[in-house]
Amino acid sequence: MTGHYWIAAPLRRERDRLRAGLGLPAPLAVVDAHRRLRGPYSAAGALLRQVAPEALRRMPELAGRHYIELQESTPELAPLVPQMIRALEKLANAPGEASRYPARLHSLRVSHGIVDFLLAALPGSGDGPRTLVVENVQHADVTDHEFLAAALRRIPAELLTLVVATDTAELEDPPGMVSVSLPAELAVRTTRVHRPGAPAGAEPDGPAPDGAGSGSLAEAAARYVDGDCISDEPALRAAYEALTGPERAALHDRRAEEVAARAEEEPSLRLGTLPYHLLRGSDGDGAGLDALRWAQLRCKYLGLYHAAAEMGEEGRHRTGPDVRPDLWWPFTRETGVCLAAAGRPEESAAVQEEARSQTTLPKHHMSLAYETGMLYARHFPPELRDERRARAYVNQAIAISDLLPDLKERAFFSVFNRNGLALVEVRAGRPDEALRLLDEGIERLDRELGIGERTWHRVGLRYNRAQVNGMSGRLEDALEDYASIMELDHDFADHYFNRGSMLRRLGRIEEAIADYERAITLEAPFPEVHYNRGEARLELGDLDGALADFDRALELEPGNLEALLARAGLLADQGEAKAALADVEAGLLVDAEHPHLLCLQGRLWGEEGRTAEARDSLDAALRHDPELAEAWAIKGELAYVEGDLTAALADFNRAVELEARPEFRFNRGMVHEAAGSLVQAVADFDAVLAVTDDEEARSRRETCLRAAERAQP
Repeated sequence: MTGHYWIAAPLRRERDRLRAGLGLPAPLAVVDAHRRLRGPYSAAGALLRQVAPEALRRMPELAGRHYIELQESTPELAPLVPQMIRALEKLANAPGEASRYPARLHSLRVSHGIVDFLLAALPGSGDGPRTLVVENVQHADVTDHEFLAAALRRIPAELLTLVVATDTAELEDPPGMVSVSLPAELAVRTTRVHRPGAPAGAEPDGPAPDGAGSGSLAEAAARYVDGDCISDEPALRAAYEALTGPERAALHDRRAEEVAARAEEEPSLRLGTLPYHLLRGSDGDGAGLDALRWAQLRCKYLGLYHAAAEMGEEGRHRTGPDVRPDLWWPFTRETGVCLAAAGRPEESAAVQEEARSQTTLPKHHMSLAYETGMLYARHFPPELRDERRARAYVNQAIAISDLLPDLKERAFFSVFNRNGLALVEVRAGRPDEALRLLDEGIERLDRELGIGERTWHRVGLRYNRAQVNGMSGRLEDALEDYASIMELDHDFADHYFNRGSMLRRLGRIEEAIADYERAITLEAPFPEVHYNRGEARLELGDLDGALADFDRALELEPGNLEALLARAGLLADQGEAKAALADVEAGLLVDAEHPHLLCLQGRLWGEEGRTAEARDSLDAALRHDPELAEAWAIKGELAYVEGDLTAALADFNRAVELEARPEFRFNRGMVHEAAGSLVQAVADFDAVLAVTDDEEARSRRETCLRAAERAQP
């Protein structure tokens, strides 16, 4: 057998035995994905710690290309790559104060960057095909799900054979929005080697590992804790559970001390093993909760929202308004925020509702009202969004903020909450009211706060104003906002991505491309920027560059409908009908009712002479979008070729009515000419020549004029 593998068996020793019989290439690494070890990227980080230092020595150029994903996934590598410096955070009021948090898909982008790094580094190692074994994937964080899903799809088994090892329970996607499904990728990209669970009381296959069943109870329990409590050996687990509470705490204290001594050089331990042991040691409510809070904040800062929410859930259930209230509220607030950011708004709403019943502090209720308003404005799925409820909750937050006794706090939170109301106004289709709120907020902060205070929020207000100006067509105003923003915040990819799109709408294509290229250097790989740059390159006639960008977008996101359509259209124009149809069909598997894909399918089938199928596709396209001018025009072409001039004229009339594009007018002119309607034909060719210098249109116009003269008595 060849390819990637998925080994499933109840215990790790059984999985090891099954793997030994596969005849795999030489091992590159055996890593453990259990999130208890290092939290997010436990598996990916373990791999990179083994391979990246040598790869960076051989290929130092990879450091600058992959600096974001290497240090965010594996902080131990930070000294080996250029440091990320967030310019806006230099202006923060307090050390460590974050000015913004990454998008939900940032962690998937990081995973693709890791895969890019491996694809660049491994072929040059000179070791031939290798094997990567990833254990305990059933306990992996979302980030390792994303990394493994991307790796299974993008890394050829001939370069690196992946062996994903789990127990026999059903492997499920994490809750909430799923950026990529590891179970789905495993199902289609691996050979599964499976051993069903043994009946209750039956002995597992294979001997227990050395020491698993030997020695005293205390020794077995110590081995379990020294292994960070991830072993699935029944004897070790039973020995641990047989200890008294104080005995277990003493073991965790000892292990926490050992881990803490390593954490200075291995900071990823602070996201997994260290807080785990501290929480279960003798000072769990002190040092343990403090370590958990640090880990939660770090995960939120990096956009690792599932992990941050999980840590928050543990923290808020270990605290309360009367037990470590200094931590109960931060754990609770951050849990709600992170659940929403992770695409789990219903769970966020439940946390917020529970918190309301546990506190009477006005600032707590202000925050809860604002966050609930944002759920109804943006986070809930479309069918649950509710402008009225969003407005009601945000108004409640505004009312409380306007009563805060501290003048600067009152100014800041009043503006902050009205910024949320501006979002509600945008969603309600009232951009002018949103701009009024944002303008007033900017003016108030400038008036009532000192220079340098809350700079990150002032930038955020201008960013939102730029977005609203862009959405409402005030592009020059939006560019002015971005110029102001980027004087202070010049290293944020979204600014360049968004400004590039506005420049493109203004026809400033070269400047747009420059902004897209800058965005690429400031963020881990993401498909949207390559798609947008591809479209811009297409406008400049750079067909090879456009095709390369569409290829890259689809490498990162095979189901990206815009990129599939764009690449299919480009391939169709280049005469690559087979490849274009393959892209169309891939897109229709994602959305069978996509009118533009159906339209292109109709065009391609028509060019192949499959007229009946072409008509079916075009009719389907027009059922879903009756105003798709391109589909009417292609129908007209089919009718013209078949000699049905009446139908062709009707179709082209509809196309021109919807979009008076020169090519539609030219083709309708040809139909008029064929039907002997020479005056109408000349009018269409005149319309074409008014906006183009089309020699064929000029020639046909002259032909029609001469024919009309001959026809006169």
